[in-house]
Amino acid sequence: MSIVIMVGQLVLGLSILVILHELGHFVAARAFGIKVDKFYLFFDAWGFSLFKFNYKGVEYGIGWLPLGGYVKIAGMIDESMDTEQLAGPPQPWEFRSKPAWQRLIVMLGGIFVNVVLGIFIFWMLTARLGESYIPNSSIKYGIVPGTIGKKMGLEAGDKIIAVNGKPVARFEDLMSSKVLLDHTVLTVQRGDKTLNLTVPANIINDLSDYGIEQFISSFPRTTFAVDSVIPKSNAQIAGLIKGDSVTAVNGTKIQFYDQFQAQIKANDNKLVDLTVKRNGDTLQLKSHVTSEGTIGISITPNMPEEKTIKYGFFGSLPIGANKAWGTFSVNARAIGKVFKGEAKFNKVVGGPVAIATMFGSHIDWIHFWSLVGFLSMVLAFTNLLPIPALDGGHAVFLIIEMIKGKPLSDKFLERAQIVGFVLLISLMVFVFGNDIVKQVMKSKP
Repeated sequence: MSIVIMVGQLVLGLSILVILHELGHFVAARAFGIKVDKFYLFFDAWGFSLFKFNYKGVEYGIGWLPLGGYVKIAGMIDESMDTEQLAGPPQPWEFRSKPAWQRLIVMLGGIFVNVVLGIFIFWMLTARLGESYIPNSSIKYGIVPGTIGKKMGLEAGDKIIAVNGKPVARFEDLMSSKVLLDHTVLTVQRGDKTLNLTVPANIINDLSDYGIEQFISSFPRTTFAVDSVIPKSNAQIAGLIKGDSVTAVNGTKIQFYDQFQAQIKANDNKLVDLTVKRNGDTLQLKSHVTSEGTIGISITPNMPEEKTIKYGFFGSLPIGANKAWGTFSVNARAIGKVFKGEAKFNKVVGGPVAIATMFGSHIDWIHFWSLVGFLSMVLAFTNLLPIPALDGGHAVFLIIEMIKGKPLSDKFLERAQIVGFVLLISLMVFVFGNDIVKQVMKSKP
């Protein structure tokens, strides 16, 4: 059932994005009097569609090949490679008969809609939820670094007080793209010492392999107590109950939850001695640890209090727009790192499997719309790339035409379209295979 929910959210989210993107092209084309022959979600390759109907001269349908969607605009060389329509003289309702500036607007219509949608979603989420954060000054016990953080020199209990010399106001900012992608210098307070640690320029490679939680945990270091015990688990068999505090594992003193996790995982498939405080008494219990490094409890962390800022309806607009632009900027900087040699291409791209995993196996509409807003900006950025067959490629050719004062030849555009289409198919195959390899690697112990 969890896989069905995951795939269902993926299909719903991408369908919304594709339909609205193509609607941008459709509306722009019709506004300039350009005839549109087809409007499809997914591709009806070889003429086969799952569903279709005609309305006012336009064929609307759902194709069987889930690789996006398209609108077929009369008189335009596109992914359909229908060159027969170009054999006759140009007609006034065709794409090729319109001024270059109108055709450019049609080409950028989908990208424009994706940007507007991304801003709108982040605007609405901000208006409803505001912004919640943990003040960095309230982090009493410091951070919990993961594999990546430890690799660059961070230690549990460190307090990051500044980034590039600027004080950190929000704990969540430590996991932001400004920290991770800008080769930043972190000012770290460790006991009575202050030191500077530099975030590696190629950290994005490790983030792709291990996840952002392995840089710094999204939860600060915290003390804890047992909140609940899973029925028939090793913890219940050992005698743990709600409210217990584990103070030692195999004689090693425990104060924080990350220490408890580390000790338990280090003793997988073993029997451990637990020192437990219960209502002022100290108990000695024994529990088996599973092969996954758990005993079967959930905990109540003593988290710092969150603060929430409410901006109001219109006040949320610039905040939402800034979040949307931040997503666009992150994608641009990630691709930039590939060209600089600071990131591997297979580490910065993700396909359907990665996106489905991001949606998750349970329904959370706030998370769903946040991810749709994020993907809308990703789709806008991707389509803006100057690759033939993408909107950005068409836009580049139109700009060249406007500079030259005459259009590029149909033969050149046809060949460019073929090259671009082959390139995109190859990229899709690579990305899908890359997703599978990543999932296999993550599943290995």
